Amino acid sequence: MADTAKETKAQRVERLKRSKNPWEGLEEIRCFAREGFSSIPPEWIGTYFRWWGVYTQGDGAGVTGGQNGEGKALECFMVRIRIPNGLLTSEQLRTIGDLTHRYAHGIADITVRQNIQLHWVTIEALPDVLEALARVGLNTQSACGDVTRNVTGCPVAGVDADEISDASPLALEVSRMLAGNGDFYNLPRKFKISITGCRVWCPYPEINDIGLTATTRIVDGTPEVGFSLRVAGGLSTEPHLGTRLNAFVRWNQVLPAVKGIAELFRDSEVLREHRERARLKFLFLRHGWTAESFLDELQRRIGFRFDPAVEETPPADVYRDHVGIHQQKQPGYCYVGAAVLRGRISAEQMRTAADLADRFASGELRTTNMQNLLIVNVPLLGADELAKELDAIGLKVGGSPFFRGTVACSGTEFCKLAITETKSFSRWLVEELEERLPGFDQHLKLHVTGCPNSCGQHWIADIGIDGKKMKVDGGLVDAYYFCVGGALGLYQATARPIGYRCLATDVPAAIERLLRHYLAVRQAGENLRQFFARHTDTELRELLAGEHVDAVPRDLPPLVAKRVVAQAAGGDGD
Repeated sequence: MADTAKETKAQRVERLKRSKNPWEGLEEIRCFAREGFSSIPPEWIGTYFRWWGVYTQGDGAGVTGGQNGEGKALECFMVRIRIPNGLLTSEQLRTIGDLTHRYAHGIADITVRQNIQLHWVTIEALPDVLEALARVGLNTQSACGDVTRNVTGCPVAGVDADEISDASPLALEVSRMLAGNGDFYNLPRKFKISITGCRVWCPYPEINDIGLTATTRIVDGTPEVGFSLRVAGGLSTEPHLGTRLNAFVRWNQVLPAVKGIAELFRDSEVLREHRERARLKFLFLRHGWTAESFLDELQRRIGFRFDPAVEETPPADVYRDHVGIHQQKQPGYCYVGAAVLRGRISAEQMRTAADLADRFASGELRTTNMQNLLIVNVPLLGADELAKELDAIGLKVGGSPFFRGTVACSGTEFCKLAITETKSFSRWLVEELEERLPGFDQHLKLHVTGCPNSCGQHWIADIGIDGKKMKVDGGLVDAYYFCVGGALGLYQATARPIGYRCLATDVPAAIERLLRHYLAVRQAGENLRQFFARHTDTELRELLAGEHVDAVPRDLPPLVAKRVVAQAAGGDGD
């Protein structure tokens, strides 16, 4: 029997992973469903369920209501449905809507990796949910846990009028190769892959462990499409934008390249020593790896060498939300993108959207990593009527920059690691900003994340706010810390922490002051990224606060920091 008395958290998790491949445990899950929640052993509650896209759901108080870096859990689950490349059929979305109505209190969330999450699912219902999803070609395996997470891609792959190539077949093949594969069930930590053939890099390759972006070279006068390769991107508490390797990855080299990197990650024993430093990026951040050494090791493993990289054209200040009516490459057709405010979508909205996809188009839908929903292959003559129908159910084909640009994580409503409530706060924040700044005319990425783990991706936002607590009248209340100027593509940079923190109730007024000043003094053609870049942290703090304020540290107040330090490597985000 293993001596667990002195085990670290990392040692315990590694021992549990070695002893069982959770993907082989479906019959155990069915047994738990028959015998009830009390029959579930701790190793399933805390570890193995995650391989099935399942987490215990928080009680609404978040991390401050628990101990040892995690809040209290209810006897029900969050279930994350994996949707590779965001590709959905109307039958699949209708099934998710039906399951949401029956088992999940009628609400679901579209995530920043194109998945859909249900909440309130009981253990008794879990086998029914898994089986219903399987009948329509969906599953939850590999949506959580120390495995390859959902493989993301351009949601308009195959229909984008300006794409370099349709890379969605590669994304689907990579997903089939890794998800559920016993050779890759035991990675040091989560492993994220993005593959896109679009020019605007909409699935954010820069923040993935593997980011493949289509590019073209000329060989003997003939164009050849291949891919640029970035590795070791990631956010959380220590952001690292992906490192580009000197490699032109040909189409038929993508699968062996991805498999080789997954094997390299799997075999990196040094990353298994600390849960908070187990992502691929820490080979670069802690262990001295470089782009050159990584490429050498990868090529040694796969047994061939890549051609050198070719010049690429990173997108410059491109907004990537796909909202609106856009003509497709197919003559006479378009896709219609609807903004789903902070990703929250109801069962009825999903079922109606599925019906509309059948009625107005080919029954094909897409989810995006800005938490939105698209219908593709819409005849141009029906696009305006479809947009009206979507607007009527609260899925806006347009909307203000605030409605379109706000992204939010789960927050304390469901997450045991969150510090602040985010979903209702984000809706209120958007309503406030629309009322305060009705004519605001700039695209804006406003990301709300409920803790330092950046599941809401505040590091890549124009304005990113992450959840804190402040003491008021002897009690802890929700607050947010501001980071500004995050960007990807040509001007990639993580958002700057500028030393300003305020109560959640003061956030709308602070953003209003900042944006009013921007509107008043912006230079010709100046966007928010450029505006933030030419202002100091002190100036931006004063604009937010309306007065001079000293910088405050981004670290959490001591009472809260003690509770979340163990979770520094990442939260429940996908």
